[in-house]
Amino acid sequence: MDLYQKKSRWKLYLAIAGIVILIISMVFTNYIASKLAAQERDKVSLYFKALESLQALNRSNEDDTSMELYITTNEKDIPVILVGETGKITMSANFPEGADLEKELEKIKSSGLKPVEGDGGYSKYAYYKQTRLLTLLEYFPWIQALLFLAFIAVGYLGFSSARKAEQDQVWVGMAKETAHQLGTPISAIIAWLEHLKLMKPDDIETMEIVTELENDVERLNLIADRFSKIGSTPKLEHINVAAQLEDCRKYMERRASRRVSFEFPADNQVFMADINPPLFNWVIENLIRNSLDAMGGKGNIKATISEDPSHIIIDLSDTGSGIPANKLKTVFEPGWTTKKRGWGLGLSLAKRIIESYHSGRIFVKSSVVNKGTTFTIKLLKP
Repeated sequence: MDLYQKKSRWKLYLAIAGIVILIISMVFTNYIASKLAAQERDKVSLYFKALESLQALNRSNEDDTSMELYITTNEKDIPVILVGETGKITMSANFPEGADLEKELEKIKSSGLKPVEGDGGYSKYAYYKQTRLLTLLEYFPWIQALLFLAFIAVGYLGFSSARKAEQDQVWVGMAKETAHQLGTPISAIIAWLEHLKLMKPDDIETMEIVTELENDVERLNLIADRFSKIGSTPKLEHINVAAQLEDCRKYMERRASRRVSFEFPADNQVFMADINPPLFNWVIENLIRNSLDAMGGKGNIKATISEDPSHIIIDLSDTGSGIPANKLKTVFEPGWTTKKRGWGLGLSLAKRIIESYHSGRIFVKSSVVNKGTTFTIKLLKP
């Protein structure tokens, strides 16, 4: 299991735990709301019966109406509208003064809240509104869900930013340390080459070896220079991208199997962009190297350059093993690799170089397993 899969699994576990907690909270809140709704209906029913009883006692001239009066005068929370058999409003309670009772009645009916039905002696139906407390309690789970999602989003963004900043520091430190460590052996090799030149200046075979070694040392210096630029703002130059691609092709083709063919645009085509040549070459060479690994030393690598009103567009394709569909979104994550060896930082660094240093984009345009992959780089036009 690669590093990205481990991180994704922990994210999944945390998300599941959060959802479970949210569901439990919502179920419990709904349970309390349903209990409160039942209590409110019971109170309205008791209020309605007390009014009916009070009316009956008044008609029979009974004196003991204290209980009924207590119930009717102390119910101040639930807005109630009493309606007779003809549909006419006979009484209301707990509505603001001047409220349009007809509109309030229509709202209650449209809400789907069933009325309490009486015996028709005083009024036939008691329509009522939920208390503000119950309404807030019913909305609370959704408010809680929104707050939870907002908390998760803010936490995720904060965590991702902190993790990215930490990764950047690690990469910068590793890159600069690598450049520093390369400096010592490169200096020593240069000294030995100069010594060989002095010892055997007329030996043709020795001088050929020295020349090849000098080329390799120059390459090592270039690599060290690339590493040293990580973490600092690189200087961009106005350069023909086609010519730069051709330089990369020449270098990589000499180191590839003869069974690999290269199709690159002619370097006399002109597609100008502002790039840092050493870092841009690093990206292209990294993509070509990945293609060579994916093809197993046999196949075709093709590059094309096009443009739109805002971008220079480079497509780099191979006929390799391809990338599974479920991995396309993770190929640029640190730690992702199909190789048995390596840290899986090549594509991650390529993305950083193109997007952070060149303000461009790099992405997988298409990939089919056992047929090949196409990467696209989009660079802003100057």
